[in-house]
Amino acid sequence: QVQLAESGGGSVQAGGSLTVSCEASGVTFSDTSMGWFRQAPGKEREFVATIGRAGSTLYANSVKGRFTISRDNAKNTVYLQMNSLKPEDTAVYYCAAKSGGFSSIAIPYEYWGQGTQVTVSS
Repeated sequence: QVQLAESGGGSVQAGGSLTVSCEASGVTFSDTSMGWFRQAPGKEREFVATIGRAGSTLYANSVKGRFTISRDNAKNTVYLQMNSLKPEDTAVYYCAAKSGGFSSIAIPYEYWGQGTQVTVSS
């Protein structure tokens, strides 16, 4: 059974930093591409960042230069380091896993975590 467990969400002031983590189980992590998506109240879920099996990355324009996605295959964990946070980054952040190459589109992702809340106050 595949499980994705996010952690590390919380509240921070604008300009601050936060790192969220996602530990995967039940998958061959090194063969899995991982993504982060977020959903703010009243809005659709949107792409944030993705990392492929070999470490290639892709970011949404809104977070490029501020967020960094990384993975530790030995720990079956993907991270999202978030710097220079803005109130508009407030959302529930979800990690997702898919076989094959990475994607900025949610549909191909086969497995999803429950999400972790990130709140940025001004």
